[in-house]
Amino acid sequence: MKTVRIGEHVCGDSKKLLLIAGPCVIESLELCLEIAEKVMGICDRLGVNYVFKASFDKANRTSAGSFRGPGVQEGLRVLEHVRERIGCPVTTDVHLPDQAISVGEVCDLLQIPAFLARQTDLLVACAQTGKPLNVKKGQFMAPADMKYVVDKVQSNGDGGIMLCERGTFFGYGRLVNDMAGLPRMRSLGVPVIFDATHSVQQPGGLGGATGGNREMVEPLARAAAAVGVDGIFFETHPNPDKSPSDGPNMVPLDQFEKVLERVMTIWRTVASWHA
Repeated sequence: MKTVRIGEHVCGDSKKLLLIAGPCVIESLELCLEIAEKVMGICDRLGVNYVFKASFDKANRTSAGSFRGPGVQEGLRVLEHVRERIGCPVTTDVHLPDQAISVGEVCDLLQIPAFLARQTDLLVACAQTGKPLNVKKGQFMAPADMKYVVDKVQSNGDGGIMLCERGTFFGYGRLVNDMAGLPRMRSLGVPVIFDATHSVQQPGGLGGATGGNREMVEPLARAAAAVGVDGIFFETHPNPDKSPSDGPNMVPLDQFEKVLERVMTIWRTVASWHA
């Protein structure tokens, strides 16, 4: 497997789990710092590599009237502050090819949203920054189809690529997880991340907004850890029900440490088999 370096962290060597976590969208610098500091402390105690994630623009909201975020300029300023103050790598979504350079100047990892996983120009632009990419598998794509995503990225940059599973459409308004897809994507020779919170989304489930079922986040994260992954993605918030985006899916911040502890118990056992 080709490991991926994100700042000082290495993903894919079975030595440490990579955690990508933060709020769904940047609401304020203060909130981002609060969450990053809390999660960083948890990761230090549990021996987990931490990357902070928050989006500067939620360009795929269900309703045009939904809160999208502060925009690229202010959002990158916030992420840069988090990186400097907390001392952890940071990542965010890139939606357009012309955003790649500016995001790559601030972020240690560039994330490609699931709906855009097939967008060649976007993948090429992000790969050419030389930064590693976390590409979310499209909800409409088979795990094996991600081979072509890997090829596009690896032929245009040497920063590395991780693939992220976040569920597959199952009819209208529901996602399911094919756990067999995790080893299938790992067989492509790249690290695999499991997105536990977006996997419980119910697209359009609240009419003009996306619903979800946060009670299923931990069971799915445990299952992914048991199958074998290199990292896990969570969204967390001090008050998820007040979050302007993805609140129904988020793990409350005050519950996050216990959730991660239980998932880590399983992950360490499985990782020891591959070490």
